[in-house]
Amino acid sequence: MRAGVRAVQAPGARLGDRSADLRAPDTIEPLLDAATALTGHLDILVCNQAMSGTDGSIYDMTPDRLDAHWQANARASLLLTAGFARRRRRELGGDDAVAARPGDRGGSLGPFSAPTGHVIWMTSGQAHGAMRGEVAYATSKAALAGITRTVAAELLEVGLVLNTVDPGPVNTGYLDPETTDRDLSEHLAWLPTTPFGRVGRIEDPARLIAWLCSDAGSWVVGQVLTTDGGFSLG
Repeated sequence: MRAGVRAVQAPGARLGDRSADLRAPDTIEPLLDAATALTGHLDILVCNQAMSGTDGSIYDMTPDRLDAHWQANARASLLLTAGFARRRRRELGGDDAVAARPGDRGGSLGPFSAPTGHVIWMTSGQAHGAMRGEVAYATSKAALAGITRTVAAELLEVGLVLNTVDPGPVNTGYLDPETTDRDLSEHLAWLPTTPFGRVGRIEDPARLIAWLCSDAGSWVVGQVLTTDGGFSLG
C-alpha cells in the first residue's frame, strides 16, 4: 500500500503512516495529532476503517458481535470526526466543545468563503437490499448513513463538509486468484451478468472521494452517495 501511494505522490508531498486499533477510544486523539503534525494542518478526514467477515444472521447474533462492529465501523468514525471538528473550532477561535440539548444549534463561526475541510464516511449497500449473514456489519454501516445529515449540519458550523460514500463491491485483493482466501467459482460465473463485467476497482470510489474534497465538489453537503457502476440496480 505504501509503495502504491508513493507511486502517485505529488512532488513535495509528505507521506506518513500510523497503525491504530480504532475500537479503542484512546487511539483517536494520538492519531489525529500524528496526522496534523505531518504538515501542520489537517484538511481531509476519510474514515475507511471497517470490521467485516466475523458476522452472522439474526438467529446467532450476540451482544459482543454487535458491539465489536459498532465500535470499529460507526463509533470510530464518529469519534474521529468529533476530534477533527473540535480542532477546527479551536483554530477558528471558538470553544472546542459546545453543549446542546436536542434541537439546539451550536452556533456557527461562519459564514465561510470556502470549506475549512472535508470529512468522508464510508457506508455499505444495506439500503439497496438484504445483506444476509451481515446483520452486525450492516447495522453499524446503516448508523453512519442515517446520521449523515445531522452531523453534516453540525459540522457546517465550523465550515467542515461531510458526505458519506457507498462504494458498492470493490476488489481490494480479496477477489484476486493469487491473494483470495475463498472459492471464486461462483464469483467468476456471476461477473459476466453485471453491467460492466466487473466489480469496482479501488480507483472508482477514490475518484468520487477526490472530487467531493475538491473545490468542484464542495457544494455537495450531507449526502449519501452510491458509486457502484449500477450494481445496486439489480
